[in-house]
Amino acid sequence: MLHEFLTANTAEIIARTRFKIAARTSPVPTEAELKNGVPLFLTQLIDRLRLATTNSDAIEQSAGHHGGELAAMGFSVSQVVHGYGDICQAITQLAEETNAPITVEEFNTFNRCQDDATAEAVSEYERYRDRSAAYNGMERQGALAHEMGNRVAAALIAFKILKTGAVGIGGSTGAVLGRSLRALRSLINNSLAEVRLESGHTVVTRVPLADLMAEVELEASMRVGGPGQRLVVSEVDPGVEVQADAQILSAALSNLLHNAFKFGGADGQVSLITKVTADRVLFEVEDECGGLPPGKIDQLFKPFRQQDADRSGLGLGLTISRRGVEAMGGRLSVRDMPGHGCVFSIDLPRAPVA
Repeated sequence: MLHEFLTANTAEIIARTRFKIAARTSPVPTEAELKNGVPLFLTQLIDRLRLATTNSDAIEQSAGHHGGELAAMGFSVSQVVHGYGDICQAITQLAEETNAPITVEEFNTFNRCQDDATAEAVSEYERYRDRSAAYNGMERQGALAHEMGNRVAAALIAFKILKTGAVGIGGSTGAVLGRSLRALRSLINNSLAEVRLESGHTVVTRVPLADLMAEVELEASMRVGGPGQRLVVSEVDPGVEVQADAQILSAALSNLLHNAFKFGGADGQVSLITKVTADRVLFEVEDECGGLPPGKIDQLFKPFRQQDADRSGLGLGLTISRRGVEAMGGRLSVRDMPGHGCVFSIDLPRAPVA
């Protein structure tokens, strides 16, 4: 079992991880991270693997315990994310060197547990951290960049397994590769949008609605996860233009569609409806997620909040999307339809008729 391999090689993994952390230039490693943080990171990852098929309450209790300890030691968000990434790299390197018999199923479990451990620790940490430090732009960008590195690492491992010919591209390993690449694309789009917002380089121009929707529809069609999922996109008048930054608006719509497919269920329909009035353009993304639990609407747009069961990513997509829409003079909102789904709406000014 993989968790047994980790337990048996704990000392070597800790030593390798500490070496990686000591050589890191950003975020600057601390003595507490080297002495106490690494064992905590590894302990939680082993717990996640050991408890992956057992009681979920025990998993959440483990996450809360470790997240609180990390916050109490004064770790930054970047250190939390980097810590798990460094440990995962040390584990994969040691497994390759020793030819450890890790199965495809264990690798997939390991990949999910890494996402879970990182996301849960960040979520628990967020309750304790200083709000002023939480929204530091450089820290957030660093976390995003390292998450991209984690996704690339997962994609490369899956590709390596596929190259052996032992498994097919249509199986679970191929799904890991596809999921990693899609997540990487979303992270890059979010990061670019964030940079434009932070630098104040939003370029609001007249954007042809038909061209924009064709591009968004093409990208969204690649996100359809199975034969039961459907995408419906309404037709738009080719003469209509919207006042927006094309890159930021495209990223915001992609985020909403990504979430709709992610939460909408294996057989759900996702609709992208565009409504045009004399002076406004309204984009509505509707899913069939079944509706939101009470109180969830207020949490959706908070950073570092993961809403789905696999807790993948850093929970920044909706936060960046709302900031981007507001920077263009628009509004991003959500309407809950209990028992059916949700409708996310982007309301932007329509460009005056030329």
